[in-house]
Amino acid sequence: MDCIFCKIINGELPSKKIYEDEHYIAILDIMPVNYGHTLLIPKTHFRNILDMPDEYSNSIYYKVKQLAKAIKNGISCDGLNIIQNVESAGGQEVFHAHIHIVPRYKDDNFRLALQKKKYQDDAQMDRYAELIKNNL
Repeated sequence: MDCIFCKIINGELPSKKIYEDEHYIAILDIMPVNYGHTLLIPKTHFRNILDMPDEYSNSIYYKVKQLAKAIKNGISCDGLNIIQNVESAGGQEVFHAHIHIVPRYKDDNFRLALQKKKYQDDAQMDRYAELIKNNL
């Protein structure tokens, strides 16, 4: 498989590992938003969270919380962003599931530029709510 994260997990590529257990590895991002930007990666290859079995998707945020606390306390950042991009349209660039834990500072000038929209009316909002509810 030609997956950069699989190669890191298998020791074929170097990384700055900060955590590892039987299911996950956490490494420093080589192109960080801020220093300490960490990636939590399942050792098993899944395209993204949509492909993960429940045992992984249910446990991954427990690990995110542990890492987030360690990052916040360890480097004394003001806050954090926890980001998971899903598919190309969602910003996913490496198609192996992973979560970004990004240290943030009051004056870092980094902004997630979300373009917000308004629903046309309550009927449109109701339609979207029903489409989602019907697929739960």
